[in-house]
Parts: sequence; C-alpha cells; structure tokens
Amino acid sequence: MKNLKLIASLIVFALFLGCSEDNLDVDLDALVAPQNISALTTVTQDNTGKVTFLPRGEGVAQYEILFGDGTTEPAYVNAGATVDHTYKEGVYNAKIVATTLNGKKTEVTQVVTVSFLAPTNLAPVISPVLGDNFSITVSATAKLETYFQVFFGDVANEVPVDFMEGEAISHTYVAVGSYVVKIVALSGGVAKTTSTQTVVISNPINLPITFETAVPAFGNFGGAFSVGANNPSIGVVNGSAKVAKLTKPVGAEVWAGSTIELAAPIDFSTKKVIKMKVWSPKAGIVIKMKLEKLVATDATNVEVDVTTTVANGWEELNYDFTTINNANNYQRIVVFFDFGKPGTGVDYFYDDIELVSGAETLVLPLSFESATLTYNFGNFGGANTAVIANQNATGINTSTKVGALTKGSGAEVWAGSSLTLDSPINFAVMKKIKMKVWSPKAGIVVKMKLEKKVATDATNIEVDATSTVANGWEELTFDFPGVINSNDYQRVVVFFDFGQTGTGATYYFDDIKQSN
Repeated sequence: MKNLKLIASLIVFALFLGCSEDNLDVDLDALVAPQNISALTTVTQDNTGKVTFLPRGEGVAQYEILFGDGTTEPAYVNAGATVDHTYKEGVYNAKIVATTLNGKKTEVTQVVTVSFLAPTNLAPVISPVLGDNFSITVSATAKLETYFQVFFGDVANEVPVDFMEGEAISHTYVAVGSYVVKIVALSGGVAKTTSTQTVVISNPINLPITFETAVPAFGNFGGAFSVGANNPSIGVVNGSAKVAKLTKPVGAEVWAGSTIELAAPIDFSTKKVIKMKVWSPKAGIVIKMKLEKLVATDATNVEVDVTTTVANGWEELNYDFTTINNANNYQRIVVFFDFGKPGTGVDYFYDDIELVSGAETLVLPLSFESATLTYNFGNFGGANTAVIANQNATGINTSTKVGALTKGSGAEVWAGSSLTLDSPINFAVMKKIKMKVWSPKAGIVVKMKLEKKVATDATNIEVDATSTVANGWEELTFDFPGVINSNDYQRVVVFFDFGQTGTGATYYFDDIKQSN
C-alpha cells in the first residue's frame, strides 16, 4: 500500500513537470534526504483527544506518520496536507518519516501530549533580535501542554500564531511602543494556561549613525530595500567595516528609497548640515535626502538633492538644511539613490550619517590646503612648525601648502610638534598612517607618536621610519598593528631627525592619511 501511494505521488509529480516545463530535467539521483522535519500537532479543546498533524520539512514528496499509540496502520500525508488522529489521554512518541521522490528518507520522533488538565510550569522566553530594534522571538516550555499560541498585541482581532515547544517564532513591530505579548499553553481540553509579558519596542538609533554596532530597522518603499552590509571598498574616505547597502532592483520606482526612524527628533538649533558618505557605481546620479515627522500632520517635509562626483568609490556628501524649521521635529531620514530614474538592479552603499555645523573639521586625511581651518601646532624642545607655501612642489607632492618644521640650532634630540584633531582616529580597519616628507638629507629617523586628547594614562604609541631621499619628497609609512582603537588617539606628534640635536634644518611634511 505504501509503495503504491509513493508511486502515485511520483506519477503526479511527473505529470506536473511535463505540463509546466517541457525542457525541465530532474536528476532524481541528485536529490538529498529530507531536511528540517517536524510537525505542528494541535489538539481540539473538547476533551476528545483529536490531534491534527501538520508535518513540515524540506525536499519532501510524502510523509508517513506512525502515531505511537499502538495503531498499526500508518497515515500517509502529502506535503502541505494534514491528518487527524484521536488519542486517549497520555504522552506518545509519534514518528514522522519523510520521503523524497527518489525514496530517500528522514525520520524524526515527535512527542505528542494529550492532556485534559491545564498545563503547568509555563515558561515563555521573549528575546530581542540583534541588530533589529523592532523584532522579537518567542519560545516557550510547559508541562502537559499540547502546543502553544502567541498573541503579539499589536493589531485588533489578532489571529494567534501556533507553535510547538522547541520552536522560536519571530515577529516584527511597525512602530515603537509597549505591547502586551500573550502566550497560551493549550491542553486537549478546555483547560489552558496563559502568561503575559509587556514588551517595550524602542529605537535607540540617533545621529551619528555608523552601522558598526547596530543596524536600524529600515523602512523600504517603491521596490528599493536597505540592509546592513560589509564595506565594499575600504579606503581613506571610509575605513569602516560595516555600512548600509541600498538595492534598487530592475523596475523599481523612480522614487524608490529607504527610511531610518530615529529615537528623537534631530536638533537643528546650532548645526544645520547632515553629512553622509556614499558609494555609487557611477558618478552624476542624484542622491536625495528627505526629512519627515514621525506623524505627518501637514506637508512640512523638507528635502535636498546632491549629485555624486565619484564612480566606484566613497565620497562625502553634504546636505544643507540651513532654512529648516527646527520646531517641526524631524525624526525620520529618507534616502533615495539615483532619484528620478527607474531601478536597474544596482547596489548603492551609504555610511556615517552625521549632523555637523557645515564648517570643515580637522581630521585625517590632512593636507594643509584648507583656507578656513586653523592649524594650532604644539611645539616643544626647540622645534617650531607652521603651514607655508610648498617650497619644493615637485615629484610626488605638487600641492600648494605643506607643514614646515624647523629644528632650531641646539634643539633637544626629542624636539617636535603636535597637532590635535577634532575627532579621534578610527583604527577599526586601517592600522597604518602614511605621510609625505621632505628632508635635506637621507637616513634620518622620523618618529610619529599618537596621544589621547587628554592624557589620563601612559597609553601613547609611537613608530619610527627612516628617510631614504635627500632634498626630495617621499612617502613614509607608520604601521600601528597593535593599536587599541578604544584609546581614542586624537593627537598626532611628529619628530624629525629624532635622537639628534637640532642643527637649524627645516623639514617639510604633508598629506597625512590612513592606509591598509
């Protein structure tokens, strides 16, 4: 009988293939044994002991169910179908045998509890989903239960989700708030046991957003969707390991994009510009940023367009909201890539969304070309540094301005100069710093030292490099493989001809940047 049923299933499947795909070849020998086999067993709450089996699995053509209560004839169930069986009160070990089209089998044991008493020792477990502030998972254990139901408490007239012990059910909420989650352990009778827990869905995401430790719950529309991703092109502009990726599939709307909901409104009282690093496979596309209220009561949204200038590389875009009304409490950021054009299946990346004043900041990479920044060097030991016109604009450095360090006659062997940056250097990925130098002689030691902005302990770190060129520019590399990023090194200190007393010579340096 069993073989006849399986043969019948094969015939039906073969007919399906013949009707739907004339050229489809199925290699039955290549099919693997069924996987992830289980069954949802629900019991009618009427003291009859009627159990409904819904077997589940992957790669299954047919299920064979042995009920474990002395019934000799098994039941045969096709994928997606159910079968009923009536038990007396008790605990049974049913067997689920899953079979593929080529006859390979996987067998699991399913414990079936039929009790007309109320379940006891109900212990629900509700857990947050890492990197998703809007999602939870629910599981539960109990004694004398047949199965569980969960109500997530976020919709009216909610239909519960059935699940078995050992399963974890995921759920995503659409908004922040407090929700009462109800877990019900059911028996084979009218008796049941209920537990409730309040779940608070909050959104701790605020500016600046880096995507390194937390990925927001993106809202997607128009066919586009965003996810957390690895940096496709780690480099000087963006050395982060983690970024966001927005995919605009073929046929996505011209206005397709993604949203990020913040925990609190953006405060534009003093800073009016939002910076965002972007990566696009082509230059000249419009990347729109739109700001919205969480609850739109009127048409007060505001948006700014910026056009990319770099292809296949990172660049930093500035969105100027100088005329914004801060009282509107904008709390949602919306981004659109290649706005105005339908999707072509391209991936775009974005990172480091930050509210700034709009003024330049003193950070790496550092070139000394800015007309607005002030370079306040700290000089010690008889050295003196200033930004001057490039006296040797040749070779690898033809920039207009450079740093010039003069080590006065008789200056200390440890004489040097320091420059404090506006933010700590991020060594999460790139552990090296490169610097272009010009020296009147080769073979001198150029030391680079990194310090905290406020020195609370002896955590400074330094590396030596030796020049190889006289009267010409060269690029030296300072490798900090053991640097501890959490030390927040923010001050760069340079020493020329370290270990030797000053002779009055002037040394030049420029283009200080991170590197792999």
